[in-house]
Amino acid sequence: MITYNDIYESLRKERYSEQLQPLGKNFVSEVAGYLKEKKAISEKSGDLFSDAISKTKKQFENAISMFKELMLRRKKKLLNLAFVAAETGISKRDYENMQPFEKDVFEIIMKAMEEGDKRVANLLSGQSEQGEEKKNKLITFLQDTDEFLGLDGDKLGPFKKGDVVNLPSEIANILIVDNKAEYINEDEE
Repeated sequence: MITYNDIYESLRKERYSEQLQPLGKNFVSEVAGYLKEKKAISEKSGDLFSDAISKTKKQFENAISMFKELMLRRKKKLLNLAFVAAETGISKRDYENMQPFEKDVFEIIMKAMEEGDKRVANLLSGQSEQGEEKKNKLITFLQDTDEFLGLDGDKLGPFKKGDVVNLPSEIANILIVDNKAEYINEDEE
């Protein structure tokens, strides 16, 4: 079972070290058990002015604030590790000192940062605009077509024979297969 001093020492080590400090595998659940026990003792309806109950209440309050500070410091270090890993490609530093839930958070942050980097790279190279153009097809209608719903639920049409429209590829392909429209090759113009 974890003690008040264990929580204090964990916070002290975390506070004065740049690296993520190792915690026991069940550290968080043990702290939860400790806090539950102290809360039950401090809520007992005994002599409210008893030194023991007063001391327990103070320890309970201090333990909560120490645990919150410990988790905050670990979150900051986790974010810093994710940033360094995203920039350098090295992500194993302090990985073994992470709690299981921290490892999950770290992986999620890494994926989000990689996705953000990809988006920025695509925007800088102009690929996103080209990608969007490829998602649409320019078609001409071969017959009158009533209003219909698009893939996103928006109403499209009605269209008259000869109308030239730029529609999402999926919808354009359906209209082409049904012989209601034909694809216009922009390169030939």
